[in-house]
Amino acid sequence: MSEPPSRPSASTTGLDVRPFRALTYRQQDPGHLARVSSPAYDLVTPAGRQRLAESDPHNIVRLILPAVDEAAGPERSAEAAAAALRRWQEEGVLARDGEPALWLYELRPADGGPPTTGWLGAVALPPTGSTAVLPHEDTYPVAVAGRRALLAATRTDLEPIVLAHDAEPVVAEVTDRVRQLPPTMSVRDADGVGHRLWRVADADSVDRLRQALARTEAVIADGHHRFAAARAHHRADSGSVLALLTPMGPGGLRVDPIHRVIPDLDLDAAVRAASSGFRVTELTTTGAGVAAGVQRWAADPGGGGDFVVTDGSRLFRLDQPSEDLRASVPAEAPPAWRGLDVVLAHHGLIERLWHRRDDPASVLIAHSVDEALRLAAERSGVALVLRAPSPGDVAAVARAGARMPRKSTLFVPKPRTGLVMRPLEG
Repeated sequence: MSEPPSRPSASTTGLDVRPFRALTYRQQDPGHLARVSSPAYDLVTPAGRQRLAESDPHNIVRLILPAVDEAAGPERSAEAAAAALRRWQEEGVLARDGEPALWLYELRPADGGPPTTGWLGAVALPPTGSTAVLPHEDTYPVAVAGRRALLAATRTDLEPIVLAHDAEPVVAEVTDRVRQLPPTMSVRDADGVGHRLWRVADADSVDRLRQALARTEAVIADGHHRFAAARAHHRADSGSVLALLTPMGPGGLRVDPIHRVIPDLDLDAAVRAASSGFRVTELTTTGAGVAAGVQRWAADPGGGGDFVVTDGSRLFRLDQPSEDLRASVPAEAPPAWRGLDVVLAHHGLIERLWHRRDDPASVLIAHSVDEALRLAAERSGVALVLRAPSPGDVAAVARAGARMPRKSTLFVPKPRTGLVMRPLEG
């Protein structure tokens, strides 16, 4: 049975969310789901990919990051993933739901903090000019091409994008009611995060959720490249994409920083160049080490334009940017965008003072301080450690029609890839 046709939304700008016939692993005990699921593709390192692939012959990483010769290009990689996906369905490893449904998804952190909840659904790609789904980050064409090739070959959304939508009381009410029921599946990942999902197919709940979400708009929290790939794959004003819809505010996501590593840049040279636009202070790291020094810096609220830079052995704070350096940020851009630390870091520090282009070869991305320190050491470079913007900052940039530099935000916690997939048709 195919997905039901979309009915007109309650708002011309609101979200159009549809139930879908999910593709899931037939064996759903927690131990098996832990072995076959994976973090999102862009969080998996080469070493992590190998560990995941070795954990089970049907781990989802074999589909989202198939191991083929990189020189063959994204199409060859995508064909390998599509062949494996067909084989797993023929062998009964994966099973397709008979009827459409929405899925409630709860992520419970290991530290006992408040859980994050959201709904998995097929979100219609909004027409040109709509504000229903707003991106906030730039994308990199090569990455979009790779995700588009994978989507075209597999004809399946293998992992959801994540949207942060306006708070809506009906959504919260249905969420609270469903969470009282036994979950359809559950798993705990390697970081101790608990994932619980409920399949919800009853017409009343689905209809209430669709109408409520049609009164909201959303910002892309995670999956800008996959959203762009879905746009490119479908005609301009049609199609849909699998998304996890989480609320802004209570029950929603938090934002962690993403750091930068500049390869082949000597720390002394980096500090000398930075001193022409910032106050530079060397921070003491004796005994506790650089990572502890970064933690002390992060605990200080500081002000706008406040960074630390390190080669892994010494640590410097860059703050009080000059007015001349601030002027390097394009004045015609919206105020919400001009005030971001990550914008000043890219336009003022990386491009103007360090004379580096913003491309994946010149500026590496690190999702944690430890990863940034490791990459800086491996690549004979420096790590630039940033503070995270607030969710409100991200929403303000998106609603102003602007874009942050690529990989500026890390919304957490992340859904687990492989628990629920969505074939595009049938």
